[in-house]
Amino acid sequence: MKRRTFLKNSVAGAAGLAFTATMPGILRASVSQDLWFKISLAEWSLHRKLFAGELINMQFPAYARDNFGFTAVEYVNQFFPSVKDQYINRLKSRAEDAGVKSVLIMIDGEGDLGDLYTPKRLRSVERHYPWIDAASLLGCHAIRVNARGQGSAEQVAEAATDSLRLLCEYGKQRDISVIVENHGGYSSIGTWLTGVIGNVGMSNCGTLPDFGNFRIEGNKEYDKYKGVRELMQYAKGVSAKSHSFDSNGNEENIDYYKMINIVKKAGYTGYIDVEYEGTQLSEDEGIKATLDLLIKAGKAAE
Repeated sequence: MKRRTFLKNSVAGAAGLAFTATMPGILRASVSQDLWFKISLAEWSLHRKLFAGELINMQFPAYARDNFGFTAVEYVNQFFPSVKDQYINRLKSRAEDAGVKSVLIMIDGEGDLGDLYTPKRLRSVERHYPWIDAASLLGCHAIRVNARGQGSAEQVAEAATDSLRLLCEYGKQRDISVIVENHGGYSSIGTWLTGVIGNVGMSNCGTLPDFGNFRIEGNKEYDKYKGVRELMQYAKGVSAKSHSFDSNGNEENIDYYKMINIVKKAGYTGYIDVEYEGTQLSEDEGIKATLDLLIKAGKAAE
């Protein structure tokens, strides 16, 4: 199926979306309010535009609202030119002007929280503190972190547990949760990550189950459905990852209907983000196709 035909069919069949023209050539989508969960847009869905300079972080909230109808967004720290209060306050104003809720900030590149060398690991913890401050100022509920480290599963778990406890203690003072995504390595093993979160033992420590990030190493993958089911007990966010779609608009490698049923059966009613990471469609088309599928799966969930 050609991309143009696929997009036409996807848009025409978007259950739960009402479209109204805002200006010539642009449609605004209003996400249905009768779902049992809330929907946000993950900034990583637009990473090619952002890295190319075609879009900047400051424009992201309005872009998400004006082009797709999102009223909530999840940022990625890589696209912040500054973490200083002046910049964060400007971004907050832009989001508020667009009528968009800032949900969380995904943090990468600030060091391994499971590093076995304690001085290095503690420096990584400290580098996360400004992002907790920024999230609080923006009105987010959480930051998303990684639990990487080199060593045995037990060693990395112990190190990551200590790091997360320190971050959660800091975050608790600012009403910010610290949530861990399955993002490769040990963190993509559901039982390993739930064990770490359980050992942290703090109410503002949780998980962000991602539908697609269950590669442990090389070609070794953890069962994605088993993993999401395990991680949902601590979920404070969910990421609806997508890469490619078949002619019926279904994700080719992830059964969204099965995933959404797992999420619903866990009693989750928070945000599920749209995170398109493929190249089959343009980023804008991929976001719309993922949103369409997420809504259809959400309405069909038992």
